[in-house]
This record gives sequence, C-alpha cells and structure tokens, in this order.
Amino acid sequence: MDPRDLDEVLEIERVSFASPWSRESFLFDLRENPFGRSIVASDPDGRIVGYACCWHLYEELKINNLAVRPDRRGSGVGRAILRCVIDQGRRAGCRIALLEVRPSNAAARALYESEGFVQIGRRKNYYREEREDALVLAFELGRAEP
Repeated sequence: MDPRDLDEVLEIERVSFASPWSRESFLFDLRENPFGRSIVASDPDGRIVGYACCWHLYEELKINNLAVRPDRRGSGVGRAILRCVIDQGRRAGCRIALLEVRPSNAAARALYESEGFVQIGRRKNYYREEREDALVLAFELGRAEP
C-alpha cells in the first residue's frame, strides 16, 4: 500500500467498518510505524478491490484490518489477501497470527475459520459504539520456510 492508494482504501474502509480508520491512521501506519505492513489487491484495471493492514510484532502477526470492496465480496479476494499476509508474516518470522472479529460478522468468521483460525478469547464491549464484543482468533504459523 502506498499513500496514493488511500482514497480508494478509505472508500472501502468506510463501507466496511462502523468505526473506520482515518486517513491519518493509515498514514501513520504507512510512514511511521516500524511494525506496520499493508497490502492492496487490485483488479486488472488497477482498481483497488481489497486491502489488509497488519503489524509484524516480533513473532506475532497482528491483522488489524482486512476489507474487500462490497461488489467483490465472496469472489476469493479476501481469502487471497489473508493468505498473502499470512505468508508475509511467516517469512518475517512470525509464529502466530491474531485478529479480532465481530461475532455478528458471519462472513469474516467463516473465512477465518476455513483458513484454520480458532477462537482463543473474547474482548467484552470491544466495539464500544455498538456495544459488541470481539472474538479473538489465532492461527499458528509455525516455522518460516528456509
């Protein structure tokens, strides 16, 4: 991801999350956060169809945001992005991937569970505005391939 991608990324972010990240949050992650790693997926015409923002925190891959343009959901874009960030984390030496997901987000939960994520916890009222808990999911990455 590049700062020039942010108009399209923010468009997806705003329709995907009740409490979207601001432009400033993305810029901080891209320019100043030494742990930040972000990717975009584009269609053949160069239009951004999805993205992910992660942190490589030593042996932990923290997946903060993963979103897909509404008209491309269910097409495999989210799965491809998830597999890409897992592969990047594994190559960076991360041993576990962690994320939070809303219990009400059945599509995201199904994706994560189909890729091997398991629930390891629950954060009460994590999504404050909606008073919804977050499920904490984890995926063991194992050792990076040599």
